Amino acid sequence: MSRHQDNDKSRPGSARQGGYKKSSNSRGNAPVRKAPSKFTTKPEAAKEAPKAPKSPKRPSNPDEMRLNRYISNSGMCSRRDADIYIQSGNVKVNGEVITEMGHRVKLTDVVQFDGVNITPEKKEYILLNKPKNFSTAGDDAIGSANVLDLVKNASKANLIPVGRMDKTTTGLLLFTNDTEIVQKFTVPNQRSSKVYQVTLDKNLKYEDLERIQKGLMIDDHKVFVEEITYIEDQPKSEIGIKMKTSNVKVVRKIFEHLKYDVLKVDRVTFAGLTKKNLPRGDWRFLTEQEIINLKNS
Repeated sequence: MSRHQDNDKSRPGSARQGGYKKSSNSRGNAPVRKAPSKFTTKPEAAKEAPKAPKSPKRPSNPDEMRLNRYISNSGMCSRRDADIYIQSGNVKVNGEVITEMGHRVKLTDVVQFDGVNITPEKKEYILLNKPKNFSTAGDDAIGSANVLDLVKNASKANLIPVGRMDKTTTGLLLFTNDTEIVQKFTVPNQRSSKVYQVTLDKNLKYEDLERIQKGLMIDDHKVFVEEITYIEDQPKSEIGIKMKTSNVKVVRKIFEHLKYDVLKVDRVTFAGLTKKNLPRGDWRFLTEQEIINLKNS
C-alpha cells in the first residue's frame, strides 16, 4: 500500500468515510445548533422605536354629546343606524344639515330627525290608576297633593301627565316624556276611545240616555258619544260612557246639562289600556307592545 493511500484513510472527511462527520445527535445527520449566548445583544436595527407621546384627551363636557348618541338616546334608532341617517343628510342641528361623523351637540341645541324634533332622553310611558284627591294641575298650592308625587320614584325622566283630571276623578292616567304622544291625546280630534264609569245622584232616565246617545248641544257645540249604557247588575245611576275625548270636564258636562249631579267619574280604559291588575294608587311601565298600540291608536 502506498503512503499516499494511507494518508487518504486517515484524512477526516474523505470519500471513504462518507464525506461528512456524523453527529452524535440521535436524529441522524441534522446539524447541531448552538444555543445563543445570553450575552448576545440585539442588532441596533431591531431595537424598539420609542413610542410617540399620546395626545391629550379631550375633557368631557356633560352638557354635550355625539350626535349619533343623542339620536340613540331619543329612542329613534341605534347609534349605527343614526350614523347612516346622518350621512344621508336626514339630520339637522339648529336648522343646519349635519353629515359629519362624530359631530357633537349641546343639550340646548334643536335637533331634527327626519323632520321631527327630538330630545336625547329615552322615551318612557307609565300608567297610573289615579286615586282621589290628587291634582294634575301644575299650579297647585304648596303642600297640596299632585299626581307627580305618585310617580316621582318611577323614573328620572321629565314625565308629564297626558291630559287633565280633577281631584275627584279617578282611574287611568298616562305619564310620558314623549311630546308627540302628549299632543296626540290632548288635541280635540282624537281617534282613540276612552271608557268612563259615571256615578250619578239618581237613576238616569232612559229618554235621557237616548238623548245623550244621539248627541247634545252644549255651549254651542255638538257633543257626541260612541256608546252609553247602564252598567249590568248595578243601579241605573251607574253609567258606562265611551268617548274619544280625554277631557273629563266634557263627561261631567253631559250629565250636568240634563240636571244630574255627578258623584264620581272613573276612567276604566284609555286608548286600549285597562286597569287590569293595577290597584288604585299603583303605577306600571307600559310593555313594548302597548307602546306600539298606543302610537298606532
